[in-house]
Amino acid sequence: MSDLLQKARKFEAEASGHITAEERPAFHLTPLCGWMNDPNGFSYYGGKYHLFYQYNPYHIHWDSMHWGHAVSSDLLRWEYLPAALAPDMPYDCNGCFSGSAIELDDGRQLLVYTGVRQVRDEAKKIRDIQVQCVAFGDGKDYQKYEQNPVIDSTMLPEGASTADFRDPKIWRLSNGKFCCAVASRPSDGSGQILLYTSEDGFKWSYWKVLDANKNRLGKMWECPDFFPLDGKFVLLASPQDMICQKEYSGGNGTVCIIGDFDEKTGKFTEISNQTIDGGIDFYAPQTVLTPDGRRVMIGWMQNWDSCGIREEGSPWAGQMTVPRELFIQNGRLCQKLSKEFFARKKTDVSFSKVIVENERVALNGVKGRVLHLGINLCTDSDSYSWKMRVAENDNFYTELVYRVRENTLTIDRRHSGSRRALRHIQECEILKKSSELSLEVVLDKNSLEVFVNGGEQTMTVAIYTPLEADGISFLADGKIQMDIEKSNLTF
Repeated sequence: MSDLLQKARKFEAEASGHITAEERPAFHLTPLCGWMNDPNGFSYYGGKYHLFYQYNPYHIHWDSMHWGHAVSSDLLRWEYLPAALAPDMPYDCNGCFSGSAIELDDGRQLLVYTGVRQVRDEAKKIRDIQVQCVAFGDGKDYQKYEQNPVIDSTMLPEGASTADFRDPKIWRLSNGKFCCAVASRPSDGSGQILLYTSEDGFKWSYWKVLDANKNRLGKMWECPDFFPLDGKFVLLASPQDMICQKEYSGGNGTVCIIGDFDEKTGKFTEISNQTIDGGIDFYAPQTVLTPDGRRVMIGWMQNWDSCGIREEGSPWAGQMTVPRELFIQNGRLCQKLSKEFFARKKTDVSFSKVIVENERVALNGVKGRVLHLGINLCTDSDSYSWKMRVAENDNFYTELVYRVRENTLTIDRRHSGSRRALRHIQECEILKKSSELSLEVVLDKNSLEVFVNGGEQTMTVAIYTPLEADGISFLADGKIQMDIEKSNLTF
């Protein structure tokens, strides 16, 4: 074990001891200490789910990327393991960036990640050199391969950037070969996803371009994932520098492309594209295939455009979303809460045919910061808007607004307690126009996740509101009928 990895493990063991369970969410993974961003190496190995993450144990801001590590039996209760990787080799001395994991034929777990080192170019500017590397281990301790990097600039197609070449996602083809999708920036300044193959996971060959952005959806595509689902293939990526268009918001966003894939030729034929989440804080999702055949996704519940929301002195920064099962319905990627989540849900109170009009309504027993709400709304021609406030007291609240005539759902966290003028409002156009709207709302201390109409759309936002703000209230402009069920979550 290197000195840098020993240092990180010693530091995190001491620092995490000062963070109480009350300071963390009940069932969303946070870093052991310090900073967290992209989920990495989401996999099932040795009878447990493994989730690694981009990690700076020393501070609550991005720097000197390590890999943090946690395991779980149910995707909700996580046990921290020591840091898995540190930037301790010449080829990754400026960071062990994102990647993935898979089990080898001999039973070892293989980590595939991006190593980063910085150089000065001819203009004396510092730039990254990004290469793909592997490490192998037993589910707790990992050894970097002596012949790293396994994919370097000599294996790039013509015109591809050596500075933007990262985030390998590994899987196996039906013929047993290992395949890896890697994010790349071509000469047009846009993004593309490259494919590499290997017989053993260590010696790799360039195959082809899986898909190219061609400046359609943002610029560089990061953090690809690629998998079969319900008879189609799904490519997930996180574009940088998007402009607002259709259902996509600006800045750093997410894209799902559904299409057909020919394993023999490597040809991917696009059919449709969509955003993955319509909220403020969702990026770099990664999926795992569960032992019972479900495709489950977890994303980073933050956004590069709103990272400053965490203040100095906070015990940690960054968290992951709740696990979401994926399925395709009517040609779109949909998401629902995992069955493990529902096993933890117990109905507390319910109300039917509640009329909400022009006065704010609070319902007996409907309050708290760790809960699930099932809400069905019925509207008519006189209905204009419905509002729900959560994490509410005299000083704070976060608001969910349904504008009936515009058929939009808006998250507004301006009053959640943030001291930064960041992106705090996000509007999402609802796909289906109807007199009824179904919502599932998940609250967990520092987050709000909304599932619309059975998971056709989702909206996610981080809220760092003081926990004493636990009220929930409702208001309507016009008359709206509401059925609501509040469930407690036990852990």
